[in-house]
Amino acid sequence: MTDPRAKIAEGIAEWCRANHDYSFDPANPVVRLHEPTFGAEEIDAAVECLLTTRITMGPKVKGFEADFKAHLGTTNATMVNSGSSANLLAIAALANPETRDALRPGDEVIVPALSWSTTVWPLVQMGLVPVIVDIDRDTLNIDPNEVERAIGPKTRAVMPVHVYGNPCDMDALTDICQRRGLTLIEDGCEALGASYGGTPVCRFGRVGTFSFYYSHHITTLEGGICVSDDFELAETMRILRAHGWVREVEDKKRWTDRYPDIHERFLFVNLGYNLRATDVQGAFGSVQLPKLAGLVRQRQALAAYWRDALARFRQFIAPQEITPKGDHSWMSFAIKLEPAAPFTSAELMGWLEKAGIETRPIICGNVARQPGMKLYPHRAVGDLARADAIMDRAFSIGCHQGVDDAARAYVAETFARFFAARGLA
Repeated sequence: MTDPRAKIAEGIAEWCRANHDYSFDPANPVVRLHEPTFGAEEIDAAVECLLTTRITMGPKVKGFEADFKAHLGTTNATMVNSGSSANLLAIAALANPETRDALRPGDEVIVPALSWSTTVWPLVQMGLVPVIVDIDRDTLNIDPNEVERAIGPKTRAVMPVHVYGNPCDMDALTDICQRRGLTLIEDGCEALGASYGGTPVCRFGRVGTFSFYYSHHITTLEGGICVSDDFELAETMRILRAHGWVREVEDKKRWTDRYPDIHERFLFVNLGYNLRATDVQGAFGSVQLPKLAGLVRQRQALAAYWRDALARFRQFIAPQEITPKGDHSWMSFAIKLEPAAPFTSAELMGWLEKAGIETRPIICGNVARQPGMKLYPHRAVGDLARADAIMDRAFSIGCHQGVDDAARAYVAETFARFFAARGLA
């Protein structure tokens, strides 16, 4: 008799072969911002979890954490249910009373204006004050000169964002934090696979975060992870991740010896959330992670193609520039309008969208201009003009493994038609 499990696996593979064709169709031209990085192998791993009925956080999550630690070269990795949750958990742990040199309500944390909302909201949620500074227009990353300018008596930390996988100037930021006694927190949610000077991003700070959202370099459907070489901080993150109990800590004896009269499975030693990932996500991640290097190489090759194909329009549009010493992992491809451009970003985006090429604004633009920021204490340094320019005159297109040769040629031709139609070619 045929093994039912083997039949399921073959059925999944057959389904994917029949239905997962993302190649470009000239008769129906569509170039999306992202296409799935997963297929039959990941789906089968998820089904395996479902068939065992062991789906909540367990051995698969633990296995993925071990895989990720080995991949990144860090000593601690705490998987959570999203990249936003990773930022929340990292900031909550840094602001916890159990933490050495903890951040306290009212402390200021410097962040770039060009960021995502859940870079900033965890700071607000912990009673910290975001200090918003401008970016470098070429790299789109936080400007170290603006960081230095923004430091005041209440400044306790700096939280750079590696925009779209472009590493920040970590030499400058590390130097500032060491000289000024500041905590360095890395938001690498868009930057898996990127490195600076040969060191992976999120290995420079006290804690770093990654996201495994559907559209990112690899996916666990939703999902994220916190990494740190600080064992005590990581133990606090493991406690806060799930209810404030000690079930997942590595040094459980520390707590059971202190509270021998409380059952160790229901020993709550701190506040807590429920940010747990599922074993389905962990299984997904362990299949995806070995594919990361190849997926990043495909993104890098496509970014190089975009740069070459659009170079003749350099008077009017410019790509994101790679940080010196940086190895960019290209979650997306940013395009900035130069001052000489006699058209708006909305006009160029509209032309592309009409041709079936998806576009989007860059992150959330200048976060200081978002209405939600007006509700909470924060401080903006300077006029943030460069972040404003990116918000008003820049956008991004897809830069991923699903853009094949025919698709990228179509995109290049569509740009050329736009400029030709305006007499600018």
